Amino acid sequence: MTPPIPAASHRNRSGLLGAAYYVLLAGGVLALVYCSYVVSAAHSYQAIQRSQFEGPGKIAEHRPAIEGNAIGEMDIPRLGLNAVFVQGDSPKILRRAVGHISETALPGDPGNVVLTAHRDSFFRPLRNIRRGDTIELKTLDGEFAYQVDWTEAVSPSDVEVLHASGGNTLTLVTCFPFYFIGPAPKRFIVRAHQIEALPAHSGPAESQIHL
Repeated sequence: MTPPIPAASHRNRSGLLGAAYYVLLAGGVLALVYCSYVVSAAHSYQAIQRSQFEGPGKIAEHRPAIEGNAIGEMDIPRLGLNAVFVQGDSPKILRRAVGHISETALPGDPGNVVLTAHRDSFFRPLRNIRRGDTIELKTLDGEFAYQVDWTEAVSPSDVEVLHASGGNTLTLVTCFPFYFIGPAPKRFIVRAHQIEALPAHSGPAESQIHL
């Protein structure tokens, strides 16, 4: 016959379970507060930066981008995706904006413009993108439109998608699969070609895929 468990053991076990409950509850609340802060900070940053690219009289002469500075505004009308993109792709930049991979061409330059963002934030709508969609980039140098040619999931080591391909192109990069939990094993690529004339500027070409 199993001996009865002392009342003190019951109290100790209940105390441990109660303490674990409150620790988990506090952790969940802190996580929600942090997520709310990150989302709120990103929205505020986007609103402040977006104002410089909207409205009349916003076109200026071509100038080099500086790491951390906003370059322009990206819009995919069919998906309702609208976001400011910033020079660089550091974790800090990607928390609040779409990043422009610095070693690739800038909008308005010949070559391949590469923009990257997290799949669970600004680039979440890309899961529904399709061939023929229009992508618009608005910068202080002008407005540029691109049309989607194809999408593909590739290995993070496949940097060929960052290279110039003999035309004026735009490449969007995010993690894949979209609903994968933890570090995603692949990268989702959207390639588009420019459908408007470019100013005559020269630009660089390649880098690596990292999010």
